[in-house]
Amino acid sequence: MAFVITAPCETEKAGECVTVCPVDCIEEGKDQFYIDPDICIDCGACVSVCPVDAIVEEYDLTPAQEVYLEKAEKYFGN
Repeated sequence: MAFVITAPCETEKAGECVTVCPVDCIEEGKDQFYIDPDICIDCGACVSVCPVDAIVEEYDLTPAQEVYLEKAEKYFGN
């Protein structure tokens, strides 16, 4: 299980999540930030600092949000 960054990040890209991540699994892509699902340790530090509530647990994704998990996996080559 990992966290996934969803649609609100596309317009915000604040970046607080990057600075608090203890394992450096968050990277800035062209349109949003992405969490590497293979490195994420599910600590939730990023969730509490996201100003737009864009970060969701993988298993809490709605069907419409599944595309963001796919985008992250594609970004990291998984």
